[in-house]
Amino acid sequence: AWAITWAGHFLAESVDMIDSLRGIWSVDVYLSPAASEVLAMYGLAERVRNASSEKGRSFPESSKFSVGRYDALVISPATGNTVAKCAGGIADSLVSCMFAQAGKSRVPICVLPTDVSSEMETTAPDGSRVMVYPRRLDLNLCAALEEIDGVTVVSSPGELRRWITGLETLSS
Repeated sequence: AWAITWAGHFLAESVDMIDSLRGIWSVDVYLSPAASEVLAMYGLAERVRNASSEKGRSFPESSKFSVGRYDALVISPATGNTVAKCAGGIADSLVSCMFAQAGKSRVPICVLPTDVSSEMETTAPDGSRVMVYPRRLDLNLCAALEEIDGVTVVSSPGELRRWITGLETLSS
């Protein structure tokens, strides 16, 4: 399972990776409520086919981890809001509920947060480059996420690709 939150940072790289994996694995994509809007703003909505969006408040999709439907959960890109919820044990959205259920089901989780260093350059929807300065709080929450059993936090799309490649090796 792959969850996308409403971030633009690492969004294009995440969509590229989903596309490349679809020929190898079955990848179900889940979108936070604002992820659809952000995908459209970046011109990527058409590339994320058959994605499920958050509907209602019971999040039945998260139960698929308990019954063994998924071998892994990737959250990429993960906003600071999602990281804070997951690090704090809050499961009140589709993505945070999937994180909680995957963890409780001992399904490996990999998170690529948007806040990976204290100073970053990112691409705005119009293609311009802008500087972003995550707060110490944001970086501390990413570190707290790393302390959760079964969770790997990566800081780049390349690291995420290597983690996924490791899963491919384990499954063969």
